[in-house]
Amino acid sequence: MRQFDFAPLYRSTVGFDRLFSMLDTLGSGENAQTYPPYNIERTGENAYRITMAVAGFGDGELSIESRENTLTVKGEKSDGEGEGSEFLYRGIAARAFERRFQLAEHVEVKGASLRNGLLHIDLLRVIPEAMKPRRIEISNANANAKSIEANAA
Repeated sequence: MRQFDFAPLYRSTVGFDRLFSMLDTLGSGENAQTYPPYNIERTGENAYRITMAVAGFGDGELSIESRENTLTVKGEKSDGEGEGSEFLYRGIAARAFERRFQLAEHVEVKGASLRNGLLHIDLLRVIPEAMKPRRIEISNANANAKSIEANAA
């Protein structure tokens, strides 16, 4: 695997240190989580949806928290399930998990739902008016020059 040196970028940029540290962690595959599986889809121009396969978890066993630019989804199974029985084979994962997603600026969590073992988290990017592109009207330079000459006379 290639290792990139971001030191030259640190010297010439301000405020991008979080981005560079995220890029550094992407290269390390040994810490990658694989449970639970998830999809990230774009459902509109500024709308996204994260879908996680959380079979066996109920509403009370899942928690979703959005803090700063991090979305955290936690799942903890209650221990009381399956008392009095002995598992001969356990293929359904019942382990606790915590999955974190880094959100871009101005991305907000709009809602979550649990259907058929799939947790759907809807996200929306809300761009402030000050950051939206605006159209600047172009005036005719000759008309401005004539009005200035008329005012001077």
